[in-house]
Amino acid sequence: MIPFANTWPYDIIMKDIYVAQCPFCHSPNVLLPLKIHELTSIHEGKKKLLVFPCCHNKLTLVDTDRDYLLADTAIRK
Repeated sequence: MIPFANTWPYDIIMKDIYVAQCPFCHSPNVLLPLKIHELTSIHEGKKKLLVFPCCHNKLTLVDTDRDYLLADTAIRK
């Protein structure tokens, strides 16, 4: 089980995936370079390297659900 510290909430708006705030630089409303079909493949077991466009920090996604992105490292403090 992945701890809650490794999760970050996301929203889907008009087929685009957003986070309300970047976990690294705290920029608001960040459009992620992910597609909806990629969320399904991540949930099925494929890992994905996510690079935030605002600050270029990297995060490896290991799972998703309807509300959260799950990473292999802690995002929350």
